[in-house]
Amino acid sequence: MMRSKRKKQTVLILGVALLLYSGIFSYSFYQNQTSDDLLIQDVSRLNPVKVQKIIQGEVEEGLQQAVREAGEKNLKISIAGTRHSQGGHSFYEDSLWLDMRSYNKILNFDEHAKTITVQSGTTWNQIQDYINPFGLSVKVMQSSNVFTVGGSLSSNVHGRDPNYGPIIETVQSFRLLQADGSILEVSRNENEELFHLVIGGYGLFGVILDVTIELTEDELYVSKTTKMNYQDYYTYFQKHIKGNNDIGLHFARLSVTPETLLDEMYMTTFEKLEEGDKDYPSSTELEELRTLKEEKNVQRDKFFLGLSRKYDWGKTLTWYLQKRIYGDGTEGEIVSRNNAMKPPIQFLDYESSRDTDILQEYFIPTENFASFVETLREIVQEEELNLLNVTVRYTPKHDEGMLRYSEEETFALVLYFNQKLSDKGKKHMEQATQRMVDAAIALDGKYYLTYQLYPTNDQIRAAYPKVNLFFEHKLKYDPDERFFNNFYERYAHNES
Repeated sequence: MMRSKRKKQTVLILGVALLLYSGIFSYSFYQNQTSDDLLIQDVSRLNPVKVQKIIQGEVEEGLQQAVREAGEKNLKISIAGTRHSQGGHSFYEDSLWLDMRSYNKILNFDEHAKTITVQSGTTWNQIQDYINPFGLSVKVMQSSNVFTVGGSLSSNVHGRDPNYGPIIETVQSFRLLQADGSILEVSRNENEELFHLVIGGYGLFGVILDVTIELTEDELYVSKTTKMNYQDYYTYFQKHIKGNNDIGLHFARLSVTPETLLDEMYMTTFEKLEEGDKDYPSSTELEELRTLKEEKNVQRDKFFLGLSRKYDWGKTLTWYLQKRIYGDGTEGEIVSRNNAMKPPIQFLDYESSRDTDILQEYFIPTENFASFVETLREIVQEEELNLLNVTVRYTPKHDEGMLRYSEEETFALVLYFNQKLSDKGKKHMEQATQRMVDAAIALDGKYYLTYQLYPTNDQIRAAYPKVNLFFEHKLKYDPDERFFNNFYERYAHNES
């Protein structure tokens, strides 16, 4: 009853805030300023380039023909899904650009083996829709479901389930289209070297055609939110979350308000609900809980994120409302794993001629979490960065993938910034990013290669000592450097 009352109060606060500020605050949204269909950008809008030709991936033979055509015409090939890699990883100037989003069929599903085979342009949303009626769920994906499977493999993504590491752990096999038009079967037992190069290889070894991944049960969870100081998080996690088989999903958020910057935090933990537990739903309730939900309150959430972009008091108001909704020690609603793994994302859509939102991510050994947060706070304050959100996720130690980012247990801090699109704004964020990367490396951590190419050549080699070996293998499998992107040019062709 108290929980319901708090929610009603929060809704009232939201409504009043909207009435108060909707008259004095507005967004300016801008569509792409050019009608040139060959001008390609990723979601950050920081690296527009003009490609020579766009091929819509629809059938395998068409992709093979496109790759061979590129070879005949001496064209570079770049590969893209939904383009949420934010450093130009999915395109290159004057390249033949493969848009894989139409290559999105579900090819095979084995309910009993809990596996599914899909073309690489398939989104996680499609997979969830397909497997949900069978009571199955994805093991590992990003926190949102709009991305393509091929893009997720190319970035070797991780998720919010503390029991799993990166997506590479859930991949059984895939087929790879090479620069000469031939197709290879790749797994841990066949062409094993490519298995560890392609996953987390950013499209530099060929086109991932289709993938077989492992699934898991669509469990029921009860969410619980706990508030604490960042200094206590490591100890709490070790005691209550790590190795706890009753935990299905877990993440934390740090405050971005000026008053409590990176000090206050709250954790949301999804605990498994088993049949026979006192709160286990009836058959009618169960059917409703397993129905996939659509995103709600998009305009409201977009509005408050806009306040946070523009005003410090907007950050304070948003954090206050979040604390009201997710009070300390409160239990939330029962939710299925599939619904918990499709959190809101539409409200993040934002286009402006002046600024943009970007992501960064740092993987810090768990015991060094508090030290990194303290250094990060100093950098954000000194550089006057417009930090909008910080999410913390756990990534267990793993040993697969040449460019792996978590060779020991880490907390991944996902940072959401707003930055200016001007040259001055880009230079400022580049400088600040290099400071954050140095801070991570000093604590034996790494940064995620999927985002902006702001780190220096020395920094990438300090964080990823095997990157030169990775580039050597690239030339072994693709000596003509047919598959190319801005990431490769930045770090393989400019080592000085």
